[in-house]
Amino acid sequence: MPDRQAIKVCFITPDIGLADAIARALGEGFETTASSELQFERFRENLAWANVLLIDLRTNIAEDFDEPALRLMGKINELQVHPPMVVLCDAEQRGPFLRAVEYGADDSITNPPNISEVRVILRRVFKLYTSEQELQKLRGKESAGRLHELIGTSAPMQELFAMARKIATCDVSVLVTGETGTGKELLARAIHHLSGRNTGPLVAFSCANLPETLVEDELFGHEKGAFTGAINNRCGRVEAADHGTLFLDEIGDLGIGLQPKLLRVLQERRFERLGGNKTINVDLRLVCATNRNLGEMVQQGKFREDLYYRLNVVQMHLPPLRERRDDISLLAQQFLLKAAHQFQKPANLFSQAALQTLEEYNWPGNVRELENVVQRGVALSDGTTVELSNLPPSMRTIREDAPEAVSVAAAAESVAVSQSYEDEVRRFKRALILKTLRQCDWRKAECARTLGVARGYLHRLINQLGIQDREVERPTERREDNAPFGPVM
Repeated sequence: MPDRQAIKVCFITPDIGLADAIARALGEGFETTASSELQFERFRENLAWANVLLIDLRTNIAEDFDEPALRLMGKINELQVHPPMVVLCDAEQRGPFLRAVEYGADDSITNPPNISEVRVILRRVFKLYTSEQELQKLRGKESAGRLHELIGTSAPMQELFAMARKIATCDVSVLVTGETGTGKELLARAIHHLSGRNTGPLVAFSCANLPETLVEDELFGHEKGAFTGAINNRCGRVEAADHGTLFLDEIGDLGIGLQPKLLRVLQERRFERLGGNKTINVDLRLVCATNRNLGEMVQQGKFREDLYYRLNVVQMHLPPLRERRDDISLLAQQFLLKAAHQFQKPANLFSQAALQTLEEYNWPGNVRELENVVQRGVALSDGTTVELSNLPPSMRTIREDAPEAVSVAAAAESVAVSQSYEDEVRRFKRALILKTLRQCDWRKAECARTLGVARGYLHRLINQLGIQDREVERPTERREDNAPFGPVM
């Protein structure tokens, strides 16, 4: 194929004979090299050259090759941009293949390889990779609404993104607050990605609901013989985060006995493993997150004051989803495309009723709940559209509990309404929106916040109800003080 770009394949294997055979069999359109190097730093040159990585995970090809190969995949997968990875494994190797998927494998080839299948798979993953790269370039203009994996165009999120970009390059401790499910770990990842430590590791650990002794072992590791069953030395999360970033979630659950040891890491950048006397030096940045009020915990004696001030150099608050409703439709669409690709479903949009329901829902579980609901909707959808019927039953009945429905119901009990139910609801909505628009001097963003609805939903209501800009109140809209819905003005 002289008119097609040659795909550069790096075959990571100790079996050079097989690599040569595959290179000859692939023929024109492929440029292949072999490497048995599994040390990440020494492998970087191959990463810069290759379009696709083919990784040998067959059993018994060489002693202890598969585990280091998986670790190398994990390191590669942490990079923001890297070539796609395809693994070669024996047909019965279900376990290693699933582990390879966890480490970022894009596809697999069964041993012994069928060369036609190898060509198809290598071309497919390369085409998908190049398409994604082009898509990223086209989305460059949308970067203002994205911070690494965080998405948001609302004012609170834009302020948060601007703050994150400022402090990311300053090597200070960061305390991220917010309700469960708002994306605190994603913010920590964004800060790491934007910092000068992005070539080092990002190590995450949750302190929630674990015994203090287990947390100490997880954070600081142990020496051989430190306790029954400690047959080897073990590196903890603090040591693993050397030259990188350590993210501690639910820091408010850290036991009071471990807090001085973490404080020493922040002050002196050193610690000892459990059961050891050797001092270990570390160079790391600490980002912590909590959904609890650490200031109150300090007053209650449940959290050390000196540690609190060390952690709280910069505090960043992730607002709950109900306070940034403008982001709901954007997030929902992103989750829709992701789920459709994951489940191989054709769904690519929401019905108007489904989207309106998503925008009006209160989201106690925040972004995490939204993603789960969208996944359910895609899984249950039959065509290209996620319908209202595909959403959870509790959400489909949410309108019955809405304030406007309660107001209309209360009015219906006291006054016999001559018009239809739908007409009365429409009149009530129109009067309420007009009143709020006038109070906000026709600033629609402020009106949406006052009403507690998404700005996009407000715009749709204004169009549906025929409200004109700076509209003069119609005589038929005026009501006496004893009218069913109360005075409009």
